[in-house]
Amino acid sequence: MSRLDELIDELCPNGVEYVRLAECCDIEDNKRKPVKSSLRIPGDTPYYGANNIQDYVEGYTHYGQYVLIAEDGSASLENYSVQYVDGFFWANNHVHVIKGRKDLDTKFLYYYLTSFNFIPFLTGGTRAKLNKGNMEEIPIPIPPLPVQQEIVRILDNFTELTAELTAELTAELTARRKQYEYYRDLLLTFGDEVEWMILSEIAEIGTGSSNTNEELEDGKYPFFVRSQEVRRKNTYEYDETAIITSGDGVGVGKIFHYVEGKYALHQRAYRIHITDNRVIPKYYFYYMKSAFLPYIEKSSFHSSVTSIRRPMLNNFPVPVPPLKEQERIVAILDRFDALCNDLTSGIPAEIEARQKQYEYYRDKLLSFKEVTA
Repeated sequence: MSRLDELIDELCPNGVEYVRLAECCDIEDNKRKPVKSSLRIPGDTPYYGANNIQDYVEGYTHYGQYVLIAEDGSASLENYSVQYVDGFFWANNHVHVIKGRKDLDTKFLYYYLTSFNFIPFLTGGTRAKLNKGNMEEIPIPIPPLPVQQEIVRILDNFTELTAELTAELTAELTARRKQYEYYRDLLLTFGDEVEWMILSEIAEIGTGSSNTNEELEDGKYPFFVRSQEVRRKNTYEYDETAIITSGDGVGVGKIFHYVEGKYALHQRAYRIHITDNRVIPKYYFYYMKSAFLPYIEKSSFHSSVTSIRRPMLNNFPVPVPPLKEQERIVAILDRFDALCNDLTSGIPAEIEARQKQYEYYRDKLLSFKEVTA
């Protein structure tokens, strides 16, 4: 039996009481005027908004241990923005500022609220708001302080270990992506030993006819726009294997999708459908990701490329090695790509799994039987 189980069996074997947030917390939303202090270094106070630190400023509005709950955000998110602060800070009017009273540890309150579903307490549609009146009605469990403190100790340790592991995995992922890009570019560097063709000779090139306002959240078909995000529509324009790239905007030369089957396409995104059987579409996809951005940067008269003109695509030079060599390159890069980018395998999946593991144990620790009268 764990120390936590022993404390629960001893101190609250029949469950814990839940009370309204307004009954167990001090709410300091009205403290917004900055306090000047010679003890503070000018410009070193974190300035918190609804989504973490937004700036560093002079003076402060609060000092101590507090929980900051976003006043507004997205109604589609079950886990609302909740932050824990310990020390001097400035809170703007987009967060509720609360702290536990004598029977409620503020860090315990923070952990509990990070697992809480705020949606039933939100108003305002897609741009949801948590008004003070609704927040005050949120039910908060009040186990004995020793139980709260043991849960905080466990979650502090678990949080630190999870953060360390995630940092290590993220660093590994960054290194693997650099390694991937290096080998990709090496594999896709050719000289006069292969035939070179221009893109218009091996592909059909065109744009879509859809607008972003036509997307549907639960649409049947993928809808490619000018970003890395794939949206959805209930109608499609093409049924083919194609490479998609942005025609203008910040993603020019950087946004690429590979699609097989039915899809819809934005009117300022390009589709490249390989028609020459000497070129494997997936091989061309990898080659374009490696070589297209340097090509258009060199071809552009501007310091930054903002749009792609059709002649840029038509005249893009493409090396055409033998099919067996293309197949070998695709097999190698598919494995690398899965390791670095696939959300169902490789390092990204491991990072996601660690976060879900943390959330599972956090939620399990913070689930209490409610005491009955």
